[in-house]
Amino acid sequence: MTFVVDASIVVAWAFDEVNNAASGARERMRREAVVAPALWWFEVRNALVQRRGRFTELRTARFLRDISRLAITIDRTPSEPGVLPLARRHRLTVYDAAYLELALREALPLATLDETLASAARAEGVSLVGQAS
Repeated sequence: MTFVVDASIVVAWAFDEVNNAASGARERMRREAVVAPALWWFEVRNALVQRRGRFTELRTARFLRDISRLAITIDRTPSEPGVLPLARRHRLTVYDAAYLELALREALPLATLDETLASAARAEGVSLVGQAS
């Protein structure tokens, strides 16, 4: 089964943050294709750059190479009429609402470590990867 992955999951791998949801998503991603909104690409790279001192250029390049080997499809067609109401209703950033909108539009579970986004997903009836609904 496919699911939507947000940047928080992948960033947790980069910084070796121990988390059952992130580990479970990683294992599933080795067997399954996943989808992410186009902003995912920017968010992952931003996290690697913003945490200066923790990631060298070489380590960044290796990590990005490793995640490029995963079957991650980038969705470039967000629904503005879907994203903005979700952001307002759940007090999400538009960025986080884009992940939720994609999960709703494609009827897919969501993998996230962001508690606000997870709460909004539960409220919208979206199942969460690696977490009890």
